[in-house]
Amino acid sequence: MSQPIQAHRFVARVADRDITFETGKLAGQAGGAVLIRAGDTVLLATATASKQPREGIDFFPLTVDYEERLYAAGRIPGSFFRREGRPSEEAILLCRLTDRPLRPLFPKGFRNDVHIVLTALSSDGENQIDILALNAASAALMISDIPFDGPVGAVRVGLIDDQLVVNPTSSEMEHSALDLRVAGTEDAILMVEAGANEVSEARILEALRVAHNAMQELIQVQKEMAAQVGKPPMEVTLAEVSDQARAAVLERLDGRILPILEAAGGSKEEFNAALDALRDELVASFAEDDTIDPKDVTTVFSEELKRAIRQRILDHGTRPDGRDLTTIRPIWCEVGLLPRTHGSGLFTRGETQVLTIATLGTPREEQTLDTLGPHETKRYIHHYNFPPYSTGEAGFMRGPKRREIGHGALAERALLPMIPGEDDFPYTLRLVSEVLSSNGSTSMASVCASTLSLMDAGVPIKAPVSGVAMGLITEGDRYAILSDIQGLEDALGDMDFKVAGTRDGITALQMDIKIRGLSYEIMEKALAQAREGRLYILDRMLETISEPRPELSPYAPRIITIQIDPEKIGKVIGPGGKMIRTIQDEAGVKIDIQEDGTVFIASADGEGSERAIQMVEALTEEAQIGKIYTGKVVRTTEFGAFVEILPGTDGMVHISQLADYRVPSVEDVVRVGDEIMVMVIDIDDEGKIRLSRQAVLEGWTAEEARDRDRRRSSSRSSDRGRGGRGRSGGGRDRGGRGRSRR
Repeated sequence: MSQPIQAHRFVARVADRDITFETGKLAGQAGGAVLIRAGDTVLLATATASKQPREGIDFFPLTVDYEERLYAAGRIPGSFFRREGRPSEEAILLCRLTDRPLRPLFPKGFRNDVHIVLTALSSDGENQIDILALNAASAALMISDIPFDGPVGAVRVGLIDDQLVVNPTSSEMEHSALDLRVAGTEDAILMVEAGANEVSEARILEALRVAHNAMQELIQVQKEMAAQVGKPPMEVTLAEVSDQARAAVLERLDGRILPILEAAGGSKEEFNAALDALRDELVASFAEDDTIDPKDVTTVFSEELKRAIRQRILDHGTRPDGRDLTTIRPIWCEVGLLPRTHGSGLFTRGETQVLTIATLGTPREEQTLDTLGPHETKRYIHHYNFPPYSTGEAGFMRGPKRREIGHGALAERALLPMIPGEDDFPYTLRLVSEVLSSNGSTSMASVCASTLSLMDAGVPIKAPVSGVAMGLITEGDRYAILSDIQGLEDALGDMDFKVAGTRDGITALQMDIKIRGLSYEIMEKALAQAREGRLYILDRMLETISEPRPELSPYAPRIITIQIDPEKIGKVIGPGGKMIRTIQDEAGVKIDIQEDGTVFIASADGEGSERAIQMVEALTEEAQIGKIYTGKVVRTTEFGAFVEILPGTDGMVHISQLADYRVPSVEDVVRVGDEIMVMVIDIDDEGKIRLSRQAVLEGWTAEEARDRDRRRSSSRSSDRGRGGRGRSGGGRDRGGRGRSRR
């Protein structure tokens, strides 16, 4: 019998918890395979590269896939096929989070396909998978034969009770004002992703320092893994332009880009048209030269354009559209564009334009999440659409791509802390941001348009939120921080740093860089400059609408909340949902009931809501001693009548209490189906209800009626002692019991 393979095991100690890396036991044919574990959360990461570069491409083909297996949490998928389907939004966001800090560390010109696969094998619900996935992917690359200038470490930082906490659990994060995820190398930070509840720039910077220090242990462990079990690097051929071709292209291009840059200031279309014309002319000039590939001409042209733009910014502080480093493009806003939507906001900044539409729904319309994440539902949903026409292109529209999901999630994260709680505003909210025109930072434009839309809808947000995208140009010790970057500056710059927040602090942060890292000095200045920019943008927004409208749109549902005894939920729902459907149909409302007895009633008008409230309260009302009810006779016996005083609840009127005179027979006074007024005069320990019609006729109190009843009972007992027969039929009067009529 063969012996099991022994794994190589490495342990990093982070925030007093062990994170374990194992390799050598699983997935032996992958380029690199690492099993990472924290608590009972276990994830497998593999990294594999093709042996040959992919031909005909000018980018690095890196793919990150996350296989979110619900068996990891002991669950069966809720889909019809009971099998995991397309990746959830959480899974896509995890792939993006992993890709962003790793991509800059591969060699320039590397064209081999690299595939990283992350598979969740076990989840304890406390140790979150996203940070583990990033560390495991880096470790798998480090021990593989793939050229990679890592390692990368990653941690999460929370702000709990005003204390910064590294790698808090899911339970601890419920009380955190900050969800900061940071990835970096030994020397610098590479990626930042954060959601926050109005946290100051100074506190964010402090958290970044804490995060970078905490990730060092993870980085050192990965270095040990590479040294002990790493594979020799594979031989690769990098895509490069020959020195001869570069010199020839630069000679013909000399001095021809600068006039286009100096004449810039018009539209993106005009600027691009001038550059395209120059590039096409340059390519055509080499058409007869078989020694120079047209792709090399295009590559050198793009590199020279990038160099010229960056040099002009660093030397003169002048950007491609003529702005200085801090100027925000012209802004105009509008609300209430669409007549039948619940809220709409249009935000235009330069050539970037986003229209966001807000829709309010009932609690039952919240999104159910079938993932390994800590949340099962979501009541605030933000979707982002980026059609090809927004950049003047034609193309296919086949559902949201990873970029669209990422931008929607960023806008959602920016606004989430400002959405009122369900107790104060019991609505499900869906915002859809339609990008109508794009020239940089549509995600931050979505944040601004969404704030306008929410205020137009009358949603009582805690504070308005704006956002701005920052850029960076570096050369040696020189750098320039750019406010409100446009598309070209994003493509040619070294950083895309998005910051959203209110006047009081940051609510979302996302940073990606293309260089080896950023100093704290640059990050501090970028945060300060971003604050100035987003507050300027916020002021322009508030000129259009300064606060949420006092009333909801007439087309939005009105939701009223009432509380019932949780034990009465079944009475409201009825068998098979019959009762709740009846209420909804008769009152024209939608009803949602939560386990704690909270009932949400949504209606387009107050009349329907009031009718539904009355019906629900009637179903759940408790009989009260001394209260008079109009009830229906549901059964008669020789000793009395049973009267339904509330839906599903009846009591008994003894024959002696049916009238203000001696009644010969019950049916001489009432018959089944009659409506009569009765008073509740007693409820015993078992819930049996005693009623009196005579008390209503005579104007007695419940105490007086009970006293008369007791005296009659005593008299009947004396008669029986002398051989008489009581009207109660030998003592069979046991009273009615409140019950659910099913």
